[in-house]
Amino acid sequence: MRVAVILSTYNWPHALELSLWGYAVQTWPDLQVVVADDGSGPETRATIDRVRAQSGMDIVHVWHTDRGFRKNEILNRAILRTDCEYLIFSDGDSIPHPRLVETHVRFARPDRFLAGGYVKLPARVSERITADDVRTGRATRLRWLIAQGFRPGSRVFRWSGPYLGALLDRVTTTPARWHGNNASTWRSHLLAVNGFDASMGYGGEDAALGDRLENLGVKPLRIRHRAPVLHLHHERPWRDPEVMRRNVDVRRRIRASGETRAVEGIAELEPAGEVLESE
Repeated sequence: MRVAVILSTYNWPHALELSLWGYAVQTWPDLQVVVADDGSGPETRATIDRVRAQSGMDIVHVWHTDRGFRKNEILNRAILRTDCEYLIFSDGDSIPHPRLVETHVRFARPDRFLAGGYVKLPARVSERITADDVRTGRATRLRWLIAQGFRPGSRVFRWSGPYLGALLDRVTTTPARWHGNNASTWRSHLLAVNGFDASMGYGGEDAALGDRLENLGVKPLRIRHRAPVLHLHHERPWRDPEVMRRNVDVRRRIRASGETRAVEGIAELEPAGEVLESE
């Protein structure tokens, strides 16, 4: 099975570099990474080129002009750019466990999407992580993170391992839903729901894709305790409460109506005149 990871990013090249190195050291051997870049500056392209050259990894960079939040549009272009049959989605500010891809592949099932988990790191820990920490695997080890000042609390269970993790995933009451920083499914399912909805702004726009998948009959499988990513700390100045309220209303409509296709998705993409690619 050919697998691609699609990483969204916007103007945070240091975090993206850490994330890319996390995929360079995955236990799954055959992997393509597609960076869906929502209009970052030239430093991001330079970072991608450097990591590609140093790691030998298959990295495709899909970029469009910065015209505000258009993450869903560039994600749809990234879906079209790869022909891999199974797609894992995450963000360029999240560091994967070395077995993340292997775990997603192991639990991939027909008519399912996988809902992984994440751990938010505090600022003081996020700032201490280097590319070498990621390459050596230190950055995802609980003992090392604690030594850097991380206090896991109940999040310690995200390091439960495959057997206890499977039990926790069965008994947890947290709903399994599509999170853009750790989810996966078959490319054919994403095409069937017309991809992500570019008419939606920030806040729950990724979960709307999961709602449409469920309406299509593609049900979630929870792997949040078996496939974690570490989310680097950052502020969210782009949060707009009014946009987020509208997104809540859109999700209610999707669930109530049984809607299965994005209103402004892959089929509605304009010709890619402003889109640049490198590999």
